[in-house]
Amino acid sequence: MRELAALVIHHRRLAWELARREVADRYAGQAMGVVWALGHPLLLMGVYLFVFAFVFKVKLERLDGLPLNYPVYLLSGLIPWLATQEALTRGTTALVSQANLVKQVVFPIEILPVKGVLAALLPLGVSLAGLLVYCGLGLGAVPWTWLAVPLLAASLGVGLVGVAMALAAVGAYLRDLKDLVQAFTVVGVYLMPAFYLPDMVPELFRPLLYLNPFSYMVWCFQDALYFGRIEHPYAWVVFPTLCLAALAAGSTLFSRLKVHLGNVL
Repeated sequence: MRELAALVIHHRRLAWELARREVADRYAGQAMGVVWALGHPLLLMGVYLFVFAFVFKVKLERLDGLPLNYPVYLLSGLIPWLATQEALTRGTTALVSQANLVKQVVFPIEILPVKGVLAALLPLGVSLAGLLVYCGLGLGAVPWTWLAVPLLAASLGVGLVGVAMALAAVGAYLRDLKDLVQAFTVVGVYLMPAFYLPDMVPELFRPLLYLNPFSYMVWCFQDALYFGRIEHPYAWVVFPTLCLAALAAGSTLFSRLKVHLGNVL
């Protein structure tokens, strides 16, 4: 982990430039160009707000005495998951899509998964800014716990780097991993307490929420963005611990598998 941190710090400008290019290349040739990097997450948030606030009109507060409306509850858990989803998807192809760079002896290939995570964190920042404006102007209430959001985002980034490194290394050997991860990211959102309250889950299946590591991420962000208090204190211990563990495991696995990456690619 120390070696990885030193390498990323040393090549921080390279990582940032590669992430910037990845975002720019994604929208290259389109009329609005990189404007979509800001518009896409805001448009997605607007759809969720419209559907759940005006179409279905789901109101959790009437049943459970919760502080804000259901769209804020939904977005509090969904926003970090969308960033996670994109980082996992990018991670599986981080090395395969840049095989020419991997085969260069002097290129620090550890930067490739890192730049994918940096690119995935851009929609996270845009979505959080949109949610902040909605809470402040639309609801007139911004919890003080929003101050903890930078810490949560940093923890999430650390964990995603570890997971992306593991997926990138394994994905070079197992090309089917990309499809498995895509299927998981579609199903995974329903396995976390983002769309529903934990109390809504039948008691028989409720322990599965606590076995899901992404549930602790959702609970921390919900505490900061929605509840305005530490509603799940255990999650604030488990989540950063899992992020550090993911970084340690991912960087270790990457260093062991990268020796033969040039051959398999």
